[in-house]
Amino acid sequence: MKNPFEGKEVWFLTGSQGLYGEDTLREVAEQSETVVANLNASSDIPVNIVWRPVLTDADAIVKAMVEASANDNVIGIIAWMHTFSPAKMWIRGLNALRKPLLHLHTQANEQLPWSSIDMDFMNLNQAAHGDREFGYILTRMGIPRVSVVGHTSEERVGKRIGTWTRAAAGWNEAQHLNMVRFGDNMRDVAVTEGDKTEAEIRFGVSVNTWGVNDLVAELGKVTDAQVDALIDEYEGLYEIEPALAKGGERHDALRYAAKQEAGIRAILERENAGAFTDTFEDLGGLRQLPGFAVQRLMADGYGFGAEGDWKTGVLIRIAKVMGYGLPGGASLMEDYSYNLVPGSEKILGAHMLEVCPSLTETKPKLEIHPLGIGNREDPVRLVFDTDPGEGIVVAMSDLRDRFRLTANKVTVVEPDEPLPNLPVARAVWEPAPSLAVSAACWLAAGAAHHTVLSTALSLEAWQDFARIAEVELAVIDEDSSVDNFEKELRWNAVYHRISQQL
Repeated sequence: MKNPFEGKEVWFLTGSQGLYGEDTLREVAEQSETVVANLNASSDIPVNIVWRPVLTDADAIVKAMVEASANDNVIGIIAWMHTFSPAKMWIRGLNALRKPLLHLHTQANEQLPWSSIDMDFMNLNQAAHGDREFGYILTRMGIPRVSVVGHTSEERVGKRIGTWTRAAAGWNEAQHLNMVRFGDNMRDVAVTEGDKTEAEIRFGVSVNTWGVNDLVAELGKVTDAQVDALIDEYEGLYEIEPALAKGGERHDALRYAAKQEAGIRAILERENAGAFTDTFEDLGGLRQLPGFAVQRLMADGYGFGAEGDWKTGVLIRIAKVMGYGLPGGASLMEDYSYNLVPGSEKILGAHMLEVCPSLTETKPKLEIHPLGIGNREDPVRLVFDTDPGEGIVVAMSDLRDRFRLTANKVTVVEPDEPLPNLPVARAVWEPAPSLAVSAACWLAAGAAHHTVLSTALSLEAWQDFARIAEVELAVIDEDSSVDNFEKELRWNAVYHRISQQL
């Protein structure tokens, strides 16, 4: 996957005013540059923080906001009111801002100089109330933002800003994301449907359809040399079933799967697309349902939705971008079956074929097995267990008047026993706070049965993304109860209907 943070930056805007004089403003500039240096020293912030000249009047603020909004490399703004910066100066600029905003509530010094503090020091270091003035205007104007409080030398502050930066990168990706649908949705399924026009209004993603036989034609262009190169790559990455290996009686099936990978990739690259879907009910002239090819492309950072589920494909691409460089991965997932033994309740998640190998550090097995749906040849797929650890599952639902994200914190665990007869990649997890509460809340939320399982991202990253997108996020975690969760859903319904433009 290409580094989504390469060339991206966050602008650091410092607020002050001309009242204090040039000497004070020079100190403000020097101290804000030090703050930026502290942030850029943090290994948790994946993009460069760019210092911009101190802002002291409304026209300069408007100009900075317009420039940031028009710059494709800028994914967000950090604002700090070093001295008292009257908030009315910021109104026009905030109205012009089209990028995510983080409000950093900090000050240059970590410790008060108790014995030497005087009014000159107090006049210079006024962020304690200057930022409160700024917070007031943000709230009055309804500006979505994340507020971070603390000295920039603290590791905690760098981590928190880094999480927001990842969410801002996810939003930036959504704003430029093209989704290719090969065919339509699975017939008669409700949750995979959705308002594609509203998705472009809300998230920026463009969702369009290509004929499956457009893909078939692309496969015809794939050369033997391309397939040979991919087979060589597979041999170094996977434990290949002998029947699929070179010289094996089913090696042709692997070569066809390699053609699918090369063909899909060619279309995605040509259309500058970051995500795609397919469905087993619309395979045209394809000989196999793409399974292994999908797993490979997800591992390379593409989003994917099965059965035409473009909403989940979008989420997976966003998760791939937000989690880039972190341990763990992200994949299409589906709650498939339960272990309901009291005290050992677990969810077995999988899909027909398409679970991303980024969820494991072990060497997956490359196998071929029959598939009882799709009426095509036996498809190739990777088989593995997801590595244990903390994770989160997130789904997107279209509720007619808005989109809802639902997130559940989970702990991925080892299966209670080996699964020798289950020929698909899978994950087993314990949902917070329990399976009974989690499932009841999930059902109440109308959350989708397709999800993205991320073992790289925290809940906080999704919360930041939801704030930026101004979209509902219903959270199921260790503190959830069914009664309180249902109350939150009702409150959310009122809020999101009232907050929408009439």
